Amino acid sequence: MRNYLKLIFLCALLSLPIRGWAGEILRLATTTSTYETGLLDRILPPFEQAHDCEVHVISVGTGKAMQIARNGDVDVILVHAREAEDAFVEAGYGVNRRDVMYNDFLLLGPVGDPAGVGGLNDAKLALKRIMAKGKLFVSRGDDSGTHQKERRLWKKAKREPTGAWYLEAGQGMSATLRMADEKNGYVMVDRATYLLNRDKIRLKPVVEGDPDLFNPYGIIPVSPYRYAHVKYELAMALVAWMTSPECQRLIAAYDWKGTPLFHPSAAGGNN
Repeated sequence: MRNYLKLIFLCALLSLPIRGWAGEILRLATTTSTYETGLLDRILPPFEQAHDCEVHVISVGTGKAMQIARNGDVDVILVHAREAEDAFVEAGYGVNRRDVMYNDFLLLGPVGDPAGVGGLNDAKLALKRIMAKGKLFVSRGDDSGTHQKERRLWKKAKREPTGAWYLEAGQGMSATLRMADEKNGYVMVDRATYLLNRDKIRLKPVVEGDPDLFNPYGIIPVSPYRYAHVKYELAMALVAWMTSPECQRLIAAYDWKGTPLFHPSAAGGNN
């Protein structure tokens, strides 16, 4: 009888959900800035615990994240290129885009500011001066949200950046920032990445505060109408979590030495 009871107890234990095995996996493609800053480590665990799931994060540039989603290889994306996001939804690849948070971009430059752009609040004019003087500018060059924003600024400035002075890194934001610092060049960076690397680099902010440098982030579930296999309900649960007052408070509280890295922007959130 005792052995029989032990067997029943063992079977009951084996039937309990085991985290990482019994739970579902949600695939999230997102930007390097949300991953490298550690924000996801702060906001994803409560969601995973509440929904008995694991969020597998693919950290790439926004353009690559969208391409992975267009291939049907992820369930949801968290990106920062609003025009591209709207086109992604309009083309039927995603549904129910929601605002999550924002920060801004800034231009960094070498000490001494050889292009003479320091203090400008017009990023387009700054880029024109950097190009006119042939001073080194290091671009992400990877179709990321940062690179897409930079290209729009060049377009607004009516300039096409080419020549030895314009270097495309083809890497993530932190790696591009380090390259620009090593080469003593100009670079455009999101504020969160800059703040986390500020004490490790020589480059200093030269242009900031331009409305054109606004940097919103949005979350978009991949369309279940196009890809029947995606975990749409769980993706929508993640949308609900990231736009909830609780998660928005976590985003607002996530800072570096007292300075917020991101600002919540979901309707009804703590923004």
